Amino acid sequence: MRPLSARSGQVARSPVHHPLFARYYARISVSAESRFGMAGVRERLLAGLSGRVIEIGAGNGLNFRHYPGTVAEVVAIEPEPRLRQLALEAALRAEVPVDVVPGAAEALPVKSEAFDAAVLSLVLCSVRDAERALGEVRRVLRPGGELRFFEHGRGGGRMMTLTQRVLDRTLWPVLNGGCHLSREPVAALRAAGFRLGPHRRVLLPDKGPALPTSFCSLGVAWRPDEPDAR
Repeated sequence: MRPLSARSGQVARSPVHHPLFARYYARISVSAESRFGMAGVRERLLAGLSGRVIEIGAGNGLNFRHYPGTVAEVVAIEPEPRLRQLALEAALRAEVPVDVVPGAAEALPVKSEAFDAAVLSLVLCSVRDAERALGEVRRVLRPGGELRFFEHGRGGGRMMTLTQRVLDRTLWPVLNGGCHLSREPVAALRAAGFRLGPHRRVLLPDKGPALPTSFCSLGVAWRPDEPDAR
């Protein structure tokens, strides 16, 4: 069956279903735009992109208004139905063409080598199989294609990393849509064969006490120029 998208105005059924988390995330993510400076982070994440872009784990579509006019098209993948409905609404307000479709990061419903760039924004923490998801990102990027990423993960001192691991093994993923706090996104990108470019640590919020979710990485990587043999 063909996936339904923003062009149809409908939302297809999905095996990923976190209705309580989706409602909670939709509220806190909007407040974080100004309160935690997320709007500025999104601007830096997406600045200078061009061509066809795939955004994996689009959530409620808060990135859409930050894509520059040089982007020809965004295909936004979001598996959670409520968040996808909000993304559909955000796509209608975007200044660049955005097509929102259902799909999992581990099995992207698009052709190989079809995109000039990919965007991962707070998604590697919650995918079920990060290695497989990054393999899919490599598959759909053209050789030399660009990957922009903003991800949270392991950080802080010994007590903070211990706290992150304990939360990951108890209630945190259950209450937060499968999110994990102690994953290491930059190491995962390197292990998946991406060529890392400039990247830096970002703390959110940048003032006040650090939270288990505060330790973020913002940067760029590239798929190697040679054809993907995977």
